[in-house]
Parts: sequence; structure tokens; C-alpha cells
Amino acid sequence: MTPLMTTQDTTPAAGAGVIVSALPAWDAPTPGGPWTPAVDSLTDAELTARIGQVEQQIRQARMEQLRLIAEADRRRLHAVQGARSTQAWLKSLLNIDGQDATTRVRIATATAPAVGDDAGPGTTAEPTTAALPVTGEALAEGVISLEHARVISRCLTRLPEHTQHRAAEIERLLVENACRQCPRDLAKLADRIRYMIDADGAVADEQAQFESRELHYATARDGMLVIKARLDRETGAKFVTALRPLAAPRPETDGVKDPRTVGQRNADGLSTLLDLVLDTDGMPRTGGQKPHLTITIDYTDLKNQLPVSTNNDGEILAVGSAGMLESTGQYLSPQTIRRIACDCDVLPMVMGGDSLPLDVGTSQRTAPTHIRAALLARDGVCAFPECDHPAGTPQAHHIVHWVDGGPTSVENMVMLCAHHHRTIHNHHWNIELQRGRPMFTPPTNIDPTRTPRPGGKAQPATHRHALGFLKPPPEGRPPAGRPLANTR
Repeated sequence: MTPLMTTQDTTPAAGAGVIVSALPAWDAPTPGGPWTPAVDSLTDAELTARIGQVEQQIRQARMEQLRLIAEADRRRLHAVQGARSTQAWLKSLLNIDGQDATTRVRIATATAPAVGDDAGPGTTAEPTTAALPVTGEALAEGVISLEHARVISRCLTRLPEHTQHRAAEIERLLVENACRQCPRDLAKLADRIRYMIDADGAVADEQAQFESRELHYATARDGMLVIKARLDRETGAKFVTALRPLAAPRPETDGVKDPRTVGQRNADGLSTLLDLVLDTDGMPRTGGQKPHLTITIDYTDLKNQLPVSTNNDGEILAVGSAGMLESTGQYLSPQTIRRIACDCDVLPMVMGGDSLPLDVGTSQRTAPTHIRAALLARDGVCAFPECDHPAGTPQAHHIVHWVDGGPTSVENMVMLCAHHHRTIHNHHWNIELQRGRPMFTPPTNIDPTRTPRPGGKAQPATHRHALGFLKPPPEGRPPAGRPLANTR
């Protein structure tokens, strides 16, 4: 393989931007080493103050650049350089995104005093007032950022004609708040102003957002479903409201925080949300049936869970079959289908050699209503140790799977949330009932001693055992673990 070699020309090409360090020499990092002793020797207070000073200097330097950009735009320097616009010229000059270049040009022209079009370089034509004079002053002082200015500019340019006389008042209000609010919070204030002084425009914006709504989904090459959506405000609020409680971090276990990323928690929350939707009677029916997930798999493969086995050379010796998701045409492993089949409707069907159905049996639910009620009374939403009643639809898990001959009974089932149901199947926890209470034994990679952990209703069970000594004992008997008082 030929290595890729790169060279660097120290002579800038025509029209290319030259990036110069804005930091003082004593603040520059040492190549290949730590910061210079000048920075390391600063006290905490000096370090904090210096960070703020550098930020202010960066903002002031940005304002100086905006003045230069405004002058370049006035001179139509982009045409001399052969670019179609100042934005396109700036994008190439500074090697920045087009949106960033557009924002800089817009703020530069809005904060710079306007000069007559016929005035050339070096002229003394009388400038007019800038469109955003207060914003320009705040930028020059370094008390607001370019993103603050973008929010202010966007709010003022969207004002209707009949409110233009209040533009200066609104700009000053926004600048004052920009000095103490982050751009995101400032945007909320600008949005509120929009609704106050231009209700018709706000309604039109909402309608435009609704017309622009879209949601697309497609199956990637690796089999995962990719979703892309732009939702109007109302629908977006519904989505966030429904997803947020389902995607919250799980409570800490033995001091260990939820290891899932935000994206993983959101994905798990969406999965739970879909479980809740599919479990309700409010969904429209198709062919007389509630919406459901249909998986087709050979019974023998489901029972045996044949894995993929290879030899030392990587050659495949035996391959387990898979079940097909009828809605997407994709496949699932027998191991995953066994987990799903713990609590579902099973429809036995005899297929011929040409894969056509020859006989259909009767659908049987593995956890009837009365058994689910008993499991909920004993286990709560989830029987897994220290699971604090997670939101979502509980799933009835067979301790001995029904496909292996396990009975559908309270003595052979426990209620689990979706997360811990997956944990039990994927990590091979052992479950057994002791005196009617589920006991969970972890695998050796989690606990080498494999010490059983009691399950059941998480907090109620814990409290009941911890506070049991407060119950009044039967007459003539002392409380458990406490001796009779000496009456002599």
C-alpha cells in the first residue's frame, strides 16, 4: 500500500485566507508539549478572568472583521475576485460554511453605517445610520456574540411594516437581554415578541411549518431503520412530551449510572412508546386485527436456537435459521424471537413444501389476563432487583420458555420491563421462585460468586421487609427478633 504524502505551500494563493493567531505569544501552546509556564502559573481567579478577557477580545476582533466585510461588500470586491456574491467569496476566502458566511455578511451590512453607492474608496461621503446600531455597539464592546446578533437581526427583519416604528425599541430590548442570556434563550424571547406584535405573522409561520412537515424512513444496508423528520411545533411538542419520560436515565444501581448515551435512551424510549401504542385499543384495525408485529419462523428453529458455527478457518459449518418480519421483509435471529415470543399471540400454521399454508391453528395468548393481573400484583411493572418501576408496557417472561415445555402459569412467569427482559435473555440470568418470590442469579461475568438477588416489587417489597418489625405481633408473642420484657 502506497502511503499518502502531503506537502504544504507556505505561499498563500491569490484570494486565499491567511489565518494568524490572535492569542498573545505568552498564551500560545508549546508545539508537542504542555502550556507555557506563564499560563500554568496563573491563579484560579486570574485564569477565570483571562478566559473572559480572551472571549471579549475575540468578539471585538470579530466586530473588526465585520466592518471589513461590510466595506468589501460595499466595494463589490467579490466581483473583482470573480465570485458571484460576497457570501460565496467569503466562504472561499475563510474556508467556512456557506451559512456562516451568509450570517457574517448579513450582520456586517446591518451593523455598518451605510454609504452612498457612488462613493469610492477614500471618499468622505456622509454615512447614514446603521440598521442595527445598538447591536453593532454591543458587538464592538465584546459583550454579545455573533450568534446573539444573528438572533436579533432575524427578529427585526421579520417585523411587519406596521411595527417598523418600534424596531429601535425592540432592538434595544433584545441587546439588553443578550448581555445576560445565551443565544438559545434570546431566541425564545424574540419568538415571544413576534407573537405579541405580529400575531397574524406568527399564525402564518405556524401554518407554513405545518405545510413543510415531513417524516421519512428507510432501511439502511446494515438492516437498521433510519428516520428523518421535520415536525411542526404542535406535533414536535407532542413527540417530546411523550418521549421524554420514557427516555429518562434509569436510577443508579450500586452507584453505577445509566451507561446508555442520550441517543440510545431516546431510541429505547421510542421503542417503549411504540409498545404502548400497539398495546392500546385505540389504534385502527386492519382486517379486523389490531396493529401487531408478525414474525414467521420454523418451530424447530425457534425451539433449538441453532447458532452459526464455524471452524478455525472461518468456514461456516452450520447455520441457524431466522424468522422474517412481515412488515419489513427483514430477518431476526431465533434468540431474539424467543424473547419476543415470551408474551405474544402464537398462531401455529402448517406450511407445505411450496411455502403455502396447509392448516392454521388457533391463536393463543401466552399470558392471559388473569395471569397478568396476578403477576402485576406480585412483581409490579418489573420484578428485576432494584428496577424502580420503569415506564412502558410490562412483558410477561417465561422462566422456562413455553417452546421448551414451560407452563403458562404464575409459578413459571415473572413480569419484566423491556430493558430487563432483554437483559435476562442476552446475558443469561437465572430465575427461580423461592417462597413465591422471584430470585435472580447473575452470570459469572457480572458476579463471580453468582449470589442470588431477590426480586419482586422494588420499593414496596423492600419497605415491607425493612419495616416488618413495626407490625404489632400476635397477642402473647414478642416481635420477631426481640425478647420478651422481664416482668419480674
